[in-house]
Amino acid sequence: MTAGLPSEAAFVVVGGGTAGSVVAARLAEAGHDVLVLEAGPDFGPEGDPAWPADFVDATRLGRSHDWGYDSGDTYPWTVGFERARAIGGSSDVNGCTQTWGHRRDYDAWAESGLVGWAADDLVPLFEEGMRRMRVRQFTATELTPWQHAWYDAAPAVGMPRLASLNGLDESAGFAPEAMNIQDGVRVNASFAYLDAVRSLPTLRIVGDALVDRVLVENGAATGVVVRYGGENVVVRAGTVVLAGGAYNSPTILLRSGIGPYSQLAPLDIPLVQHLPGVGENLHDQPFLLMSFAGSDRMADEMRAAREAGWTPDEQAMGKAASSFETEAFDLHFLPYSPTHRGDDKRWSIGTSALLPRSRGFVRVRSADPEAKPWIDHRFLSDAEGTDVAMLAEGAEILRELAATSALSSLVGAEIHPGPETFSRAALTTHLYRHPDNYWHPVGTCRMGVDGDPRAVVDARARVHGIAGLRIADCSIMPRIPRATTAMPAIVVGEKVARMLLEDAS
Repeated sequence: MTAGLPSEAAFVVVGGGTAGSVVAARLAEAGHDVLVLEAGPDFGPEGDPAWPADFVDATRLGRSHDWGYDSGDTYPWTVGFERARAIGGSSDVNGCTQTWGHRRDYDAWAESGLVGWAADDLVPLFEEGMRRMRVRQFTATELTPWQHAWYDAAPAVGMPRLASLNGLDESAGFAPEAMNIQDGVRVNASFAYLDAVRSLPTLRIVGDALVDRVLVENGAATGVVVRYGGENVVVRAGTVVLAGGAYNSPTILLRSGIGPYSQLAPLDIPLVQHLPGVGENLHDQPFLLMSFAGSDRMADEMRAAREAGWTPDEQAMGKAASSFETEAFDLHFLPYSPTHRGDDKRWSIGTSALLPRSRGFVRVRSADPEAKPWIDHRFLSDAEGTDVAMLAEGAEILRELAATSALSSLVGAEIHPGPETFSRAALTTHLYRHPDNYWHPVGTCRMGVDGDPRAVVDARARVHGIAGLRIADCSIMPRIPRATTAMPAIVVGEKVARMLLEDAS
């Protein structure tokens, strides 16, 4: 045993992020021997002064411990793909909006042969995740003036006011959000799941332990190689659970020799299992943030609201359907309260295309676990141009809404992308030139049935061809749900944990 690092464990969970925290907690509370290996720091339980202020303060989007991933030289500019490198993972830094999506998202997974993943199978896990994450639903009376203005005006463009965003059978509407914030603190997955089991002898959490690769012997995972304290250390495991997320789980597989042989051979990584789907199918929901000039009245009302108490930046959301959608909705509208850049105020609302057709990839550039991967979402690259058209329609709906009598005097003139993009052609050009992401990457180790050449795991999250190796994070999603993916990630953790417990019984 290296100091602080056990030499073996029955279950090794690689990554103490959103889903990894869930899996580790569920296994440990059931009495199983669990080791969590987190590449970043473990700051301890909730309330420990070691926690960075930007992680626990729900008014901020933390960046103090980030993997540093971005689009590199894919575009003439850089698009950041922020992910937290710390216990709790990206639940430490997200906007705390908890949405579920629509019934068809999960039923479609089940209809493709992924038994157990239908909406009705997952609803109890969503409910449990909401409870454990201390999610609270805002009421309309709690909305700030900026949020309330959009909520009030929404019916003018066919979005009725809803009590909640999370009715799995509801389509268009505007509603207050449900958020995992308590007394101004962002309740991350570590607080919600790991804190309750930290004192158990069945759980060990080791921070600053970067997993290089999975060891495979005779077709079965037997442990991991960990970079810890400046050394490479072997930790043996009965079962390895990867929970590194859509960027890191595929890179660990690739460094382990599990993936497309054509990518491994040039890097002199010995082939262990040829799985062409590893790192492929990357997708996220393209996003456009629009900004307006605001008004003196809105500034005064927001100032009064701030003086009366905390005014969250995110608090309400709209759901709408583009002309490409026939089942439910495929657009989000996200009012974002004013931020300040120097003396310039920004009054914003974003739109996102929730069911993108474009697909990208994650690939390793070397066998060094600290080397940044090549991440290319290929935003707006689908041949039919559907993704950019969906996003343009979202912007046009928001422009129609902003022009209504209820809103126009409050939000003021559009600043970004601005009047020069008022034609569809100009708006489309702007979107292609300025791709942006909604911070919901999925799909790079996707689930699929036996015989699917692009599937990486089966419906029980087992890596095809490798016994004792599972994946529990958003990388296994075959297609993104029309949701913010924080709560779906919790549900993946709950689902995989239950399957592990079934198999261990």
